[in-house]
Amino acid sequence: MIEIKVKPISVNEAYISNGRRWKSDKYKSFKRSCAFLLPNRVDVPKESFYIVYEFGFSNVLSDYDGGLKNFQDVLQEKYNFDDRMILGAYIQKKKVNKGDEYIKFKIFSQDQKQEFLQLISEII
Repeated sequence: MIEIKVKPISVNEAYISNGRRWKSDKYKSFKRSCAFLLPNRVDVPKESFYIVYEFGFSNVLSDYDGGLKNFQDVLQEKYNFDDRMILGAYIQKKKVNKGDEYIKFKIFSQDQKQEFLQLISEII
């Protein structure tokens, strides 16, 4: 799995609502950090695929999918895909110490569906 040491942010932290939604400075900073830390090349299949996410949160009250939307948007932009291509995903959150937050992910092609399911079964 690819891991970056960045604190996941929730949708509430990413946007300021004032009748309209505006991207917050925190989101802009998160996006820049992720874009810098992510590898320049990741094999993203041209056809639909599966993906595994793991979020390391220091706050146990964080939703398991709290960082998903913002991080997935960054992945889409960096690797030029549409999230409609995702056939299935597994999302896991882990409790970590403050300052040790991270995000991990791995993409599986349709041909790698068994490997995707095997990884999930090992995690559970």
